[in-house]
Amino acid sequence: MRIAMTANGPGEVAGWVRPLLRRLYARDPRLDAHIFLVPDDYATGAEAAMARALFPQARVYDPAEYVRFALGRSVAGEPPAVDVVQYLGGDLMHAARLRKRLGGIATTYKFAKPRYAATLARAYAVDDANVEQLKRCDVPADRIAKVGNLAIDGALLEAEQPLEDTAPLDGILIMPGSRAHEVEELIPFFLTVARRIKRERPEIPIAFGISPFTDLEAVRAALARGGDPRIWSEKGRLVHEGEVAFAQSLDGSLRVPILRNALAAAKRARLVLTLPGTKTIELAALGVPVVSITPLNAPELITINGPLTYLDRIPVIGRKLKGAAVLAAATRFTYHTQPNIDAGEMLIAELHGTLSPGRVARVALERYDDADWLASTGARLRDLYTGHVGAADRMAASLLELAS
Repeated sequence: MRIAMTANGPGEVAGWVRPLLRRLYARDPRLDAHIFLVPDDYATGAEAAMARALFPQARVYDPAEYVRFALGRSVAGEPPAVDVVQYLGGDLMHAARLRKRLGGIATTYKFAKPRYAATLARAYAVDDANVEQLKRCDVPADRIAKVGNLAIDGALLEAEQPLEDTAPLDGILIMPGSRAHEVEELIPFFLTVARRIKRERPEIPIAFGISPFTDLEAVRAALARGGDPRIWSEKGRLVHEGEVAFAQSLDGSLRVPILRNALAAAKRARLVLTLPGTKTIELAALGVPVVSITPLNAPELITINGPLTYLDRIPVIGRKLKGAAVLAAATRFTYHTQPNIDAGEMLIAELHGTLSPGRVARVALERYDDADWLASTGARLRDLYTGHVGAADRMAASLLELAS
């Protein structure tokens, strides 16, 4: 089978493309896979390199190559045609454009739009609620297949990777996110949170688990800048000891190791501090207790879905308009993490609004010391997604059958 797939940000590459493509290769070693990384504000810029490292046998196209191809120009390694065009992230129009150039059948995962519904040979759904969403997008019921959440298989894969010795055994792991504003603003914020925790409880091991999509030079720059003044962060510096990198306070009193295999480290942590996003689903699959924060101290810096994310580019009033749009979006939802939305209750502890490092540190310590909550929420989070295990293999089997 020859397949073309779209993807955009780090969550889609690691959480969707990786588990699905692994199972496709396992079932069909002769698979000819073409991964098109499409332009997207959630992308980090490192997705193409990561995809090439994960799948050296696949042809990976960075966003600039995709744009050239979408505009009708030739790019190196382009296939003459494909059997399947699979949407795995980005705007659906990109997958539609690929199919127009490459032919094949169209398939999608999780998302659809009425304008594309008639062209879909199969729409793969995460759960029953997603099935209903796809139906409301005019996808015929007989073309919808519920396979489960690919991110669960992605998390289980990543958690089995080798673990650095500096991982915080029974401690706190901080996963600050990989988007540009998360690195720039929240790595200094979380370092300040770690400093507050260590003042009260110096015995608690703490580490950063950063995304493989995050460049250490970006971490260095973020620590040196110290984040936006409205988030009350302290400056720091990036230091190295042998091959290990540390986020260090300016006075040298705090050194937090920086780990790359975050989910492997999460398995041995007592608690994880993070942000809403795919990572909360992955942590839930591992049964790891989580405190998730949505800081709205500087709302105009946050990336949101849709064209409203560009409001801050309007002269004079743009930043205020963007901030208002972000605050409106944030207050519309009771829960900001997908596991809590799926459970209909707060299994992951969430903090929203204007947040200080001291407040986040206090809540983290309260949860860290609550043995009953840790045991209960960990077990319930794991149970929430047990039925999704194997989604990648179910979807791979269906794709190969469709293409045969």
